[in-house]
Amino acid sequence: MAGEVFLSGQFLLAMPGIGDPRFDHAIIAMCAHDAHGAMGIGIGEQIDDLGLHELLEQFEIDVGCAPDSPIVLGGPVEPGRGFVLHSNDWGGQGTIDVAGRWSLSGSIDILRAIAEGRGPRKFVIALGYAGWGAGQLDEELTRHGWFSIPGNPSLIFDTPSDRRWTEGFQRAGVDPRLLSNVCGTA
Repeated sequence: MAGEVFLSGQFLLAMPGIGDPRFDHAIIAMCAHDAHGAMGIGIGEQIDDLGLHELLEQFEIDVGCAPDSPIVLGGPVEPGRGFVLHSNDWGGQGTIDVAGRWSLSGSIDILRAIAEGRGPRKFVIALGYAGWGAGQLDEELTRHGWFSIPGNPSLIFDTPSDRRWTEGFQRAGVDPRLLSNVCGTA
């Protein structure tokens, strides 16, 4: 549709005062956005006391050579469902290329590949996702709440999860300490 902004392969950063505590200081790696809706993976909030080794053991997969990477909260939708954002050097059943910047996989095959040392070079594992129905994100983008930046994979793979939100704003030339959740009138 004319005038729509499709954000696949970009990041959405939640502005202070977004009005939804589930997205306080959220950074979302947008994986799909079209006329039917949008889907992204939160990459800023690590899940306490859950690492890759424990996740692999829950699926009865031998840990092998997998690092005990942290798991992030991907979003409020289906928090029991796992997703892997990863470098484009691996592909499996159902892997989706996200604008040539990174890939998204949701099958257990990628966990096995990581444990066996034949998975992607870089990856972030998330539980849950952020989803929007047709036109919902487009409407939200017209109001205060979200800030969009280019999707540089280094923000996912080379920046610690607790620094991604701040780093995202800094890469856009915005000092997040100066952001306010109130505005005035003139």
